Amino acid sequence: MQIDLIKGHGSGNDFLIIDEISNEYTFTEEDRATLARVLCNRNSELGADGILFVMNSEHAVGRMRVFNADGSEASMCGNGLRLVARYICELKGLNKAVIETMKANLKVSKQEDIFPQVHTYQVEISPVLFDLKALPLNLNKSSVFNEKIEELSPELKFTALAVPNPHLISIVETEQLSSNLQKQLSEKVNGPNHLFPDGVNVSFVSPLQKDSIYVRTFERGVGFTNACGTAMSASSLVTCLLDINEYEKGINVYNNGGRVQCVVHKLEDTYSIDLIGNATYLYQASVSLNLEEKTFTVSSRKNLAEQATYEKLQEDAQQMIKQTILFYQLF
Repeated sequence: MQIDLIKGHGSGNDFLIIDEISNEYTFTEEDRATLARVLCNRNSELGADGILFVMNSEHAVGRMRVFNADGSEASMCGNGLRLVARYICELKGLNKAVIETMKANLKVSKQEDIFPQVHTYQVEISPVLFDLKALPLNLNKSSVFNEKIEELSPELKFTALAVPNPHLISIVETEQLSSNLQKQLSEKVNGPNHLFPDGVNVSFVSPLQKDSIYVRTFERGVGFTNACGTAMSASSLVTCLLDINEYEKGINVYNNGGRVQCVVHKLEDTYSIDLIGNATYLYQASVSLNLEEKTFTVSSRKNLAEQATYEKLQEDAQQMIKQTILFYQLF
């Protein structure tokens, strides 16, 4: 089987984009999981955090399905949605669109460059749910907001929410960022455990200065990533709830993959977040795939020139982090 794809990234969170709108590919659910495990393997010629399947939709301009590198399906992916937004908008000749995801139809639009010559898209992150059943998190309460979960840590306070991916957010000090605490905690809640039976994305958040935060995320089904779009969105919302940042104002969110901007909206007790950031293409490739044997070869590959410009944004972001957080072992 021959498959054409594009490899791209949002904030260093990299994906393989497979177009099912223009191509007559037919995949079973098992095929999609196998494709993700095989093509995303970091020891292969490709490697990625996941696959974005771009599909036709009966309710929107297009549809996105996201499969993580381990073959599991994610209900949402903010960094991936920016790539799909770009792909569909360019395919259809649009500046804005609505894209169907697992839990909601979401608005996307092309925006002014977040950094010179960096393709930039805004995507809607919603719904936002605080009910622990939405994650799920098995505790004898309905929600967790800036409070301790004794089974996880005697020192950290957590907020749990789904956007709609499940997230566990903690505002931390520099010493906690530089320790192994996040790794140990994340592996615990993403292994066999009774608290989070489906696992959870775990983010440590450090305020940098007014309207700026740093977010590092251990992503369910992936591990530590350069960035997680829904995690950066959820983290921004939590900082607004804690009066660290303000609603309706741009929040610069720094991560190991670069920088995005989030704007948190509140309407009575309902929240949504705009996630604004890069949608950068790395290369186009054609792959000869044997699904039965779970093998592939790259038959052609054309590198694109966008990454060099993005690296300037990344360098700028890392300099900001290093100047504000006085440790360097993250880089």
